[in-house]
Amino acid sequence: MAPPGGYMGKILRVDLTAGKLYYEELPEDVLRMWIGGRGLGVYIMLKEVDPRVDPFSPANKAIVATGPLTGIPGLVSPGRWASITKSPLTNTIHDSHSGGKFGPELKFAGFDSIIIEGASERPVYLWIQDGKAEIRDAKHLWGKDVHSTTDMIIEELTPAIGRDEAKKIKVATIGPAGENLSRIANIMNDKNRAAGRGGHGAVWGSKKLKAIAVRGHMKPKIAREDIYREVSSKSIDIARKSPITSEALPMYGTAVLVNIINAHGIFPTRNFQTGVFPEAANISGEKIAETILDPKLQKEEICWGCIIGCSRGSKIRGKWTGEGGGPEYETVWALGADTGVGDLEAVTKANYLCNELGLDTISMGATIATLMELVEKGKISAEKLRGLDVRWGNGEALVELVWRTAYRSGIGDDLAEGALRLAKKYGAPELAMVVRGMELPAYDPRGSKGHGLAYATSNRGGCHLRAYVIAPEILGVPQLVDRFSVTGKAPIVKEFQDVFAALDSLVVCKFVSFSYWNDVLAAQLSAVTGWDIGVQDFNIIGERIYNAERVFNILAFGDGEEYDTLPRRLLEEPMPEGPAKGHVVELKPMLEEYYKLRGWVKGRPTRETLEKLGLKWLADRLESEGLLPV
Repeated sequence: MAPPGGYMGKILRVDLTAGKLYYEELPEDVLRMWIGGRGLGVYIMLKEVDPRVDPFSPANKAIVATGPLTGIPGLVSPGRWASITKSPLTNTIHDSHSGGKFGPELKFAGFDSIIIEGASERPVYLWIQDGKAEIRDAKHLWGKDVHSTTDMIIEELTPAIGRDEAKKIKVATIGPAGENLSRIANIMNDKNRAAGRGGHGAVWGSKKLKAIAVRGHMKPKIAREDIYREVSSKSIDIARKSPITSEALPMYGTAVLVNIINAHGIFPTRNFQTGVFPEAANISGEKIAETILDPKLQKEEICWGCIIGCSRGSKIRGKWTGEGGGPEYETVWALGADTGVGDLEAVTKANYLCNELGLDTISMGATIATLMELVEKGKISAEKLRGLDVRWGNGEALVELVWRTAYRSGIGDDLAEGALRLAKKYGAPELAMVVRGMELPAYDPRGSKGHGLAYATSNRGGCHLRAYVIAPEILGVPQLVDRFSVTGKAPIVKEFQDVFAALDSLVVCKFVSFSYWNDVLAAQLSAVTGWDIGVQDFNIIGERIYNAERVFNILAFGDGEEYDTLPRRLLEEPMPEGPAKGHVVELKPMLEEYYKLRGWVKGRPTRETLEKLGLKWLADRLESEGLLPV
């Protein structure tokens, strides 16, 4: 039976322990419930993995997934893919997303998803081409950086398929950080694009999976071509009229936010000690465009089929040299303001190294910031630092610490564990700015309080992309709300979380949400698949995914109310300066309203809530383990 429009209808299952491959079909009833990407990933994990599993155990699984809108031409930004696993950083169910061209190419190679299970005794990589796959030896690739690995795989496959064809191969790979099981290691694809958060690269490393290379000529079908052309045209027209997606992002990239967020007093500086960075303009999107942006590299970095083109490509030729993708907003914040470094070239060099060695730039910068505050407070001896001058604003230390983290050298062995484990080891866990063990990103919620609720209730840990409440609280999209008020924030957070869970399952870029919302997304899904998905249906799918993720976490470690919180600094220490001066996050009233809206009791969904969403099997599972609230 032919798959619905937008799907290839096939899953590749890779048993690395046995060294065997299996080809499976995707049931349409499962796709209607979970769509693909993030949603399909959590469904598979709940069905096949014990949530209590050690993330580095062969029993954990690593899922690579596309969605029905991945690789569909004529959409605004359809070039993404998702990695789903149990995170070694947070112990939560975790999805991490990346752009570039790898996701569509996997689809064209004939598969909607890959399930990677077990662990190989030796390093291997996958080669997937037009519906067929093979496991290949990667001993010669182990230890190589991301760029070298990508080039070597393409060169190795060239004799079999020809040089012109080989040039179109797309590779996702881990670097030395993933091989060394750093809990903040990522998966890189197309050299400079990252499935960055949560340590997914370390899960691949634990399985001795170095890379996945894909090339294909197959194309997903569109069920309702006439309706699709109309919906597609409307979507593109809306995006081209939005000043964010048609002007700001293409011109200055994501770092266009630096000066905006700093002006609002919520640009976290020196490990969230303040929200104002005096040197913000030196690391802004405007400064990047003026100084290090390379037009040719920038064009190469644009994701498949994207009309926004926010990606950056850059070169530096000063104290440090190099070239590559980025830096992006979160990167210049984490490696810049959060560590007190205002030197754009130092930040950019550290960014290049993170990409080449396979490290999440957000967690890397935040963990270095935690180290700097630990040093400032006398918690770490000079002997541990081997003569390194670890102080706020030291670009040399920043660059060096990235190397040390990837190779677990000296203090880098502690940094590789992430901010919370680092801070705990040296007796000051309160200095780790984390939620559920994952480092917070580039917005101080003391001046964006709904965003604070979004951080606290994020199933995957500290994250701005579960619910980007910065849009209404700071950017005025779709309309401006009072950022200092806690009233009415719970409904906004819940809606964002539900819509984004479905959007992450389509799989498309979240930047489309600056232009249009669930009505257009539901129309796109309906036209491509042939299903009739209304706005309410779309939101329910997202709500189902969000609740299923919470159930996984409850089964994994007893997730609930005690984890729906923020670092003490943000709850108790008023912002010391700037436009948000004097504010803290009043979390409790927002959380109480949020639980009522969700149908949760103390952070856990009730049977009624789960059954309403078609998740009776999960309610039964929670009840059998005494974890269902009454």
